[in-house]
Amino acid sequence: MIACAGVVSPAAAVTPSWSALPVPAAVPPMTVSDLAARGPGEAWATGYENAADGMRPMLYRWDGTTWSRDTTFPGAGEWGWLGKVQFVGEEVWIFHSRDGAGEILRRSAGGWSVVPLPQTLWIYQDFAAVPGAAWVVGQDDTGLKVLHYDGSGWTAQSTPDDVLYVMGITARTATDAWAWADTSTGTTVLRWDGTAWQDAKVTLPPNSNVHTILPEPSGRVTIGGSQYTDGVARTYLMTFNGRAWRTTYPPLGDTHTEAMVRGPDGALWLPVRSDRAFQSKYARVDGSRTTFSYGPERTNAIDVKPRALTRAGSALLSFGTAEIYGSKPNLMSERLGGRP
Repeated sequence: MIACAGVVSPAAAVTPSWSALPVPAAVPPMTVSDLAARGPGEAWATGYENAADGMRPMLYRWDGTTWSRDTTFPGAGEWGWLGKVQFVGEEVWIFHSRDGAGEILRRSAGGWSVVPLPQTLWIYQDFAAVPGAAWVVGQDDTGLKVLHYDGSGWTAQSTPDDVLYVMGITARTATDAWAWADTSTGTTVLRWDGTAWQDAKVTLPPNSNVHTILPEPSGRVTIGGSQYTDGVARTYLMTFNGRAWRTTYPPLGDTHTEAMVRGPDGALWLPVRSDRAFQSKYARVDGSRTTFSYGPERTNAIDVKPRALTRAGSALLSFGTAEIYGSKPNLMSERLGGRP
């Protein structure tokens, strides 16, 4: 009996918890745009600082041990901002608005290079890139623009006639991309099959919008958004298993699902509004079960907000802001699992 009492299950002994990762300070106020990782030893976080003379791009790199700021990319000291970051083969691709003109930053083993857009847009709404293709969506003085890059040049792609505005875009492959758009009858989901953009015939919940679409290599697709009933929003998730869509309403309140990712444990993870001023909070959605975990306690913190989340090997990384009493919000990062 004594021997049995001393036995601790291996799973219980190594249960991971969130830990704080130091991040070099930026100039507040700042905005975090995106976070992406390629395994445990490389991640990039993007955004911008609101300096006195305008927005300045902000780029941070994680090397598996430390966050550091990168100022080596073209236009690092110029007015502008950084948006979505993607891993494309062995390269890192980042959308960059540089003094109003759009371009794609590409980082390879040889350093940084730039792919300029064929035209300047009034609004750059979103960006997606995979091996063999990239898209930038936005608007110019003539209306909606979907710009497609095939590795050698750009073309403008058309969308169904009733599409007024493309709000977001993501891609699994060069011939399988998804977008969510505003039409005269509400939000709709579009799909690119390598030839044309078409209505994906997804029956969204009534009076709803879309925050994100998460396509996976297996073919599974998850949509996250909000449904409004009598002016009150609740989060919904729709999952496509290759044959049919299934809609669920996890107990997430009106959480915005833009930062939702598939974790290394197979569950969906996303940051949620915390009920503790000194700790962040994350939701884990695994089928019909939703559980929550808190980030590390931060002394004198009055607001901790993870803005982006990504899988980094067997760990999860978050990147966002933390406000300590008496000072302006600055950057923070947290990790669940991985090396201590």
